[in-house]
Amino acid sequence: MTAPTHQADRLASQIKRPTRRQFLAGAATLSGLAVSGCMTTQVPQGQLVPNAEVRPSPYLSMYAALPQEQFPVPAVDLTQVPEQYLRRMVDYPTSENVGTVVVDTNSFYLYHVMENGKAMRYGVGLGRAGFEWSGRARIAWKRPWPRWTPPDEMVARQPELEPFSIANGGMDPGPENPLGARALYIFEGNRDTLYRLHGTNEVWSIGKAVSSGCVRLLNQDVIHLYGRVASGSAILVT
Repeated sequence: MTAPTHQADRLASQIKRPTRRQFLAGAATLSGLAVSGCMTTQVPQGQLVPNAEVRPSPYLSMYAALPQEQFPVPAVDLTQVPEQYLRRMVDYPTSENVGTVVVDTNSFYLYHVMENGKAMRYGVGLGRAGFEWSGRARIAWKRPWPRWTPPDEMVARQPELEPFSIANGGMDPGPENPLGARALYIFEGNRDTLYRLHGTNEVWSIGKAVSSGCVRLLNQDVIHLYGRVASGSAILVT
């Protein structure tokens, strides 16, 4: 049984052992692969970025939960809202007076006109076919956490809303109230149009035509708008 032993010895002697330099170089290569597999940004070869961090989206804080509200508002699930409908300041040259609210129904945007050709832009949900409204009016008054009283015409179409009719005093404010955290009431002269700018917890509806004519915003957005629009402000729905 000596022949196989000598043969194994010869085979072992033919295997080249890595030098210390080769071992260290290989270890460095494996380390680099392990690190790159966990990174979300590319780093140029040969450069190190100590303590590199992924910057959080500004929308995370903009649409965070609002536990201090009369009825706590949950954080917005941003995966349900296309990014173009999230609140931002934009260039907006217009002949409308500063403070005017402009609703562009073609793009599902609401603009609050500011100075120096700027506007704060919000994504909105709008009235479905047959329930659209357009024209010039004014925001007569505003309410935080309003009651909801569906018009008699709506109750006639949806009899299940009878408990919340005008005759029955409407629906109490709260998380399930269709007007959400704030409502701004639209009047033509002294006539209530029955249309509102209001909040919604139906996040998926922003950017869609689904309402009964009202203009709906994310609750965080309508709270933001509410604090900046004065009663009596002009509104234009195009």
